[in-house]
Amino acid sequence: MGRAGAEMALLELLRQIDNREYELYLYVLMGQGEMIGQVPSHVRLLNSDYSNMSVLTAKGRRRMARTVLLSFCRNGDLFGKLYSAACSLASMAKNRDFQMSKLFWRVLSEGAKRHGLSFDLAVAWLEGGSAYYVAEHVDARRKAAFIHTDYGKSGYTREMDRACWRQYERVFAVSGEVKTQFQTFYPEYAEKVEVFYNIINQSRIRRLAGEQGGFSDDYPGIRLLTVGRLTYQKGYDIAVQALEVLKASGYHVRWYVLGEGDWRRVLEKRIESMKLKEDFLLLGAVENPYPYFAQADIYVHATRVEGRSVAIQEAQTLGCAVIASDCSGNREQIIDGSDGILCALEPYRLADCIKGLIDDKEKREQLGKNAGLKEAPKGQAEKLFQLLA
Repeated sequence: MGRAGAEMALLELLRQIDNREYELYLYVLMGQGEMIGQVPSHVRLLNSDYSNMSVLTAKGRRRMARTVLLSFCRNGDLFGKLYSAACSLASMAKNRDFQMSKLFWRVLSEGAKRHGLSFDLAVAWLEGGSAYYVAEHVDARRKAAFIHTDYGKSGYTREMDRACWRQYERVFAVSGEVKTQFQTFYPEYAEKVEVFYNIINQSRIRRLAGEQGGFSDDYPGIRLLTVGRLTYQKGYDIAVQALEVLKASGYHVRWYVLGEGDWRRVLEKRIESMKLKEDFLLLGAVENPYPYFAQADIYVHATRVEGRSVAIQEAQTLGCAVIASDCSGNREQIIDGSDGILCALEPYRLADCIKGLIDDKEKREQLGKNAGLKEAPKGQAEKLFQLLA
């Protein structure tokens, strides 16, 4: 339950489910994350030992390592778990795609607590460990899973999954492109896959945007904003290079980033080496990011791969002029030239797109106005309820 788009979409879904009709339970596989305080009070947390530490802090990473070690010991079969980790590593080596965050998903699933409860519907909200756990260790009349990313590019393999998707009656993809990518990866399960867009509460977002907060540096130039975890996927290295091009071209601009991640030190070194410490600012994660959206001149989402970005939805809700990389997920959220700009993920191309909106205030304002008129998808939660009919 860290501060990220998928978790925020889950929280909104939980808020929308009527507790007078449904009894809700939540089990967090890692048992930690700073967003736990936002879980609605009518949801029963099944974790007996939960920590609100972020997995992105040094202390939080130590806690996470402890959880993995305990998973090796819990429920027995130590050698089987070691074999699973070895198989995952071999699969990554075979595909030349080492993503260590996914190495122990099987171990976490096998070593997670069993609760002895039976459910009408069990939902795996994330790929990986959650999908394995619900498929193999939860007793439920029906099961559904969610896919939030380009499955083939996210480090998962058939060897890791072990046909877990066979256990699910429905697999929900957060965008049409995510659906197509998963169906390509698993054509035998194509008929199970359905699009389920991220749920956001636009009224709540607009209300929170009016609260105190936001930029405090009195910067007089153009403010660029990006919100997202500090990871390679999010393309911050390209953003830093694009800012260098903008500054060299004489543009009075400053780039702000809200989010944390394991790429912070890499980015800090790069920012310092390019003499951009005063103008590419890593502000960390904040409790309420919406005043920043409302005060920014341009929102930039330069990602390498995307499922369906909650941050783009939030930026559009608050009438931001949005520039996003032309990749899967982003293409479904932006009508190029109408309610945003799609741009190739290259430093000079990104810089040119930003220049275009800086120089054309009227276009910038029109893009923001059009974006602000977009309504969030309706009727998504009903797709879950239909499984209970």
